[in-house]
Order: sequence, then C-alpha cells, then structure tokens
Amino acid sequence: MSSNKSILERRTRQIKTMAKDLGFDFCGISKAEFLEEEAPRLESWLNQQMHGKMAYMANHFDKRLDPTKLVDGAKSVISLIYNYYPQRDFNESSGYKIAKYAFGKDYHYVIKDLLKVFFQRIQDDIGEVNGRVFVDSAPVLERVWAKKGGLGWIGKNGLLLNQKMGSFFFLAEIILDLELACDGPVADHCGTCTKCMDACPTDAIPMPYVVDGSRCISYFTIELKEEIPAAFRGSYKDWIFGCDICQDVCPWNRFSRPHREEKFKPTEELQQMKPHDWLEITNDIFNRLFKGSAVKRTKYEGLKRNIAFLNQKKSDDHKI
Repeated sequence: MSSNKSILERRTRQIKTMAKDLGFDFCGISKAEFLEEEAPRLESWLNQQMHGKMAYMANHFDKRLDPTKLVDGAKSVISLIYNYYPQRDFNESSGYKIAKYAFGKDYHYVIKDLLKVFFQRIQDDIGEVNGRVFVDSAPVLERVWAKKGGLGWIGKNGLLLNQKMGSFFFLAEIILDLELACDGPVADHCGTCTKCMDACPTDAIPMPYVVDGSRCISYFTIELKEEIPAAFRGSYKDWIFGCDICQDVCPWNRFSRPHREEKFKPTEELQQMKPHDWLEITNDIFNRLFKGSAVKRTKYEGLKRNIAFLNQKKSDDHKI
C-alpha cells in the first residue's frame, strides 16, 4: 500500500514539475468522478435560462458532469492556471474597451499547444497514458475541477479566485486514465465582500455565486448574434468585447502580476487605437488588428454593432 502511495506521489511531483517548466503558474489534481453536487446547480441554471442564446451550454449535460464520458477509464483531472494579466491596460486611452484576455493571440491555440507538449512529456516520462487536453473548448466544468484540485475557490462572480494571483488567468485541464495523488479544495475567502455584485452595471450577478449569463456584457458583446436589447443601452461602460468589471473591482486581484507570455502581448497598433480609429475601423483593419486573436470570434460585423450600440447612447445623451 505504501509502495503504491509513493509511486502516486512521485508521478504527481513529476507532473507538477512539468507544469511549472512549461510556464503554468499552478497545477492541481483531483479524482475523475461524477460531479454529483454540480448536477442540480447546472440543471437549475439552465432551467432559469441564464445561458441566454448560448444553446451549446445545454448540450452534453452528462459529459459536463462525468469525465469518464470524455475519456474512457479516466482516473485523474489535472487542472492548470496560466496567467494573462497584462503589463499595461491600454483600454483607458483607447476610448473603447476589450477584455484583457483578448489583448494578444487567442489563448485557445497558445495554451492548447502547451498542453499537447505537456501530454507528450507525460507519456515520455511516465508511460503510455490515455487522455485528452482541454482549454475552454469542450463540455468541461473547468472552474469546478480547478476548485476540487485546490487551485482556488469559485467567487461570487462565478470566477475561480486564487489567493496568490486573483483571477486574471486561463484554466486548462488534462483528463487522463492515470491515477495520481489528489489535492484537496481550499476555503472560500470572499467573506462578506460584494464588490463584484455591486459593480456589475447590468445586474448579471443577482445573488452571490450565481451569474446570469444572459445579462452579462461579455455575453452581449461576444455570444449574442442578434441585436443587443435596447434596455441595456447606457450600461456598457465602453466595453466592445468582453468585460472585466467584476475582476477589476475584486480585492484579490491586487495580487495580479504581469504575465510572461510573449504571445499575449498586444501589438503596438492595437495599443495606439483611439476613439476615432474604432469608429472608422474597416474590415481590412479589423483582420489585420486581430489576426489570430480571440476578438475574431465576434467578427467584424459584431464589433461594429457593439461600437454602434455604445454610440447610440452617447448620441441620445448629446440630444438631451
């Protein structure tokens, strides 16, 4: 028994060392098992239509809760944190704001490449292992797994919070059929703070730990493909792609430190954008400015819609 335990611990140390060598800030391990506590929460959230028009959120319900349906014989979930907090926030000078995670290259590709290298190293160093890598691209409840793996707690704004670096980071997972030594969860440190709830201009956090995705600025500026409801005009605070408000006000983000990933750095052209540049942006400029960027998800027409929505409010205020 002790021999088996020492093998698990040695494997786990190997994997955590690999994670650090590849630039991941934290690595946590949890047992791949059915998420029994999450099932009623997810069902309730969906039944209340808090996913809005994001129909894909209702798909693959069982897979979201059971990792063995994603990887046969899954035994462990490796959860990883990768920092994206920028050296400088150029949003204030640009007149229009995009979420910090989208300043540089699309994280899906950057982190997916790292995960592939990671998984190959596991096979090279430990042996033949069956598994899959994930970075916000499959029905995986990444924040729940990160919480179970001891990487932090899920805050009142629905994001994973880490005591040492806040929440400006990406989460990624490797689900595999390799048994490892598991980490335990950490305590919730939100306390009585409600800054994220109080600051949300669209009331997308109606109660602690519940986020109404259908009211979130990120949802309206990225996921929603139709017209933005007029009732939310004036609530946007100049956001045209995503939103960082609930993170910017979170006290734990005083511990955020600039990332070291060159691919996440914004181009000089993007940093120099001014209000008139956004208003006059063409399809060609959009494609050049956001080549390989997550902003491409909203497409040129979507970004123009978002800018126009903000300007309609400004135009109305001017008339008054």
